[in-house]
Amino acid sequence: MKKLPSLFYKCFSIFRVAGIWAVAFLMLAAPAQAQDEGEAAEKDTRPVRNTFESVWLIDNQTVMVPIKGTFEMDIQHRFGTMDKGYDDFWGLYANSNIRLGFNYVPVNNLQIGFGFTKERKFWDFNAKYALFQQGREGGWPVSVTYFVNAAIDTRDKESFPENTYEGVDRFSYFHQLMFARKFTPAFSLQASANVSHFNFQELVPGEENPDDLLQMSNDHLSLSFLGRMKVSTTMSVIAGYDLPLTDHEVNNPEPNLSFGIEVVSSAHAFQIFVGNYKGIVPQFNNVFNQNTDFLIGFNMTRLWNF
Repeated sequence: MKKLPSLFYKCFSIFRVAGIWAVAFLMLAAPAQAQDEGEAAEKDTRPVRNTFESVWLIDNQTVMVPIKGTFEMDIQHRFGTMDKGYDDFWGLYANSNIRLGFNYVPVNNLQIGFGFTKERKFWDFNAKYALFQQGREGGWPVSVTYFVNAAIDTRDKESFPENTYEGVDRFSYFHQLMFARKFTPAFSLQASANVSHFNFQELVPGEENPDDLLQMSNDHLSLSFLGRMKVSTTMSVIAGYDLPLTDHEVNNPEPNLSFGIEVVSSAHAFQIFVGNYKGIVPQFNNVFNQNTDFLIGFNMTRLWNF
């Protein structure tokens, strides 16, 4: 794939892809809506419940925004990769990554939050807004939600090359537009278009000629796909795939394949899974992932309503 010529064209391209996925979801939903045409009975256009059980599904946000007045705490943990086998007990005793997050829903459909991640000492501040919600029998055939964050790398200056990562160099951003549909009480799918931006990218040796100092693009485009299948009232099988789109001069990121199980209650969600993303901050995952080996991870969320 050729390098895209400008940030404007990149954003245009990815939201064009997002539109294609939206049309695909609408086409899938059309037969169900056409069946109701001409019926005199009033349709129930209230939003469907529990397209997903958590604001997270493995490494990605979901279209879910909890009800107004909900306070949430997230614990996200990633163990080391499994490639060393028994030496570090398949990564369980290797170096790990963890994020603690806190979110609140001050008004309907809007969630705001922040978190702190062990890797790079990232502080992230985020917001998520449910633009449209799938109706139960009529109304919108899909749910559409927008997520944005800003993250700050707060490591000591000694961690960086000289005269780098000063001021705004430490900032990065992530935008995600999500489309999801609950097809049956047990089965939901989501597709999203993502834009990552880093204010600063270091010069690194080229892959073919180490004497050539090359640089990754500041902007990166990707797609994400999520699925959930309930197998009981409290347990689901979950899966995800993240596909990088931008072709960088050096260090192109690896895609992410992940799958696991989710167990929920009225106020908790616990997910355990395997995948090859170790960075929990989404723009870091999408831009810098070089893992091809699987690792074990888990997410825990706890909700309180006020």
